[in-house]
Amino acid sequence: MVCADSAVSAELCLLACLILTVDLTLGLGPKKDMEFTFLLSAGSTECFYQTTAKNDSMEVEYQVIAGSGLDVGFALISPSGYRLVSDFRRSDGIHMVDLTEGGDYRLCFDNSFSKLSEKMVFFEVIINGQSSAGGGQNEWADVATTESMLEYKLEDIKTRMDSVYQHLERSRQVLTVLRALEARDRYLLEDNLWQVSFWSCLNLLVMLTVAVTQIYTLQRLFDDTKRVCT
Repeated sequence: MVCADSAVSAELCLLACLILTVDLTLGLGPKKDMEFTFLLSAGSTECFYQTTAKNDSMEVEYQVIAGSGLDVGFALISPSGYRLVSDFRRSDGIHMVDLTEGGDYRLCFDNSFSKLSEKMVFFEVIINGQSSAGGGQNEWADVATTESMLEYKLEDIKTRMDSVYQHLERSRQVLTVLRALEARDRYLLEDNLWQVSFWSCLNLLVMLTVAVTQIYTLQRLFDDTKRVCT
């Protein structure tokens, strides 16, 4: 049993290393969006903190990629201690929350109900609002504007660049979620393949045992054990 648990833990660690990515940001300002994949130990609860400003909105998406049952508990707690979101034993979830206060919001993942199986969890946090705009947006105000710049307005260029940045950022976030889904599907396929192979071998062994038993029984029925004395 210990060897089996060690093998499962090693497999989960290898899967985590394959899907864990380092986000290198080329923007000019601080980046508040984040995604992370981690191993949640059996019978434990782990929390992460996200700093936000007032009147922003937060989008939280999480998925259980691997582990028995593919379920965890989730809670989003405000800086003042109020529980804004609460999920119990779910495999995934998406929540949009309007933030009425600034500070450190707590994202807690609960696996206390599972005493034997650890879970691999992926989650992503997206902050929408004035505080999460592109890092270089404020620098546009420092640029000296002229009456004409080859018939292009600086404000139009700024708007188009901001739109391109937001679309690229959203595309990156969607691709990250798709990678997490692919990893979970691959884990399920490998687990199902092992179960199918095990039960197929067991059924084959039973069939061979029955066949050998039947052949032996038939041979015993036709054996002539009587001796004729002459």
